[in-house]
Amino acid sequence: MFYVYIIYSKTFDVYYKGFSENVPQRLLYHNENRSKYTSNKGPWDLVYSRSFETKKEALIEELRLKKLNRKSLEALIQDHK
Repeated sequence: MFYVYIIYSKTFDVYYKGFSENVPQRLLYHNENRSKYTSNKGPWDLVYSRSFETKKEALIEELRLKKLNRKSLEALIQDHK
């Protein structure tokens, strides 16, 4: 399985959208400051994830999420709960 995820930093009030085959491991990676963009902006909380059967589908969805404005992103997260 392939996953698209959104994590949120309450400290910096910022969202990060990404792709992974292992979301829990990737979240740990972000919280250990091992990712350039998310480094020192945590702690990060997982607020959204969605699975896909193919890598191509997941990457297309990740690109779509990255184009969303904040209001649309927050609506998506709220609808997912």
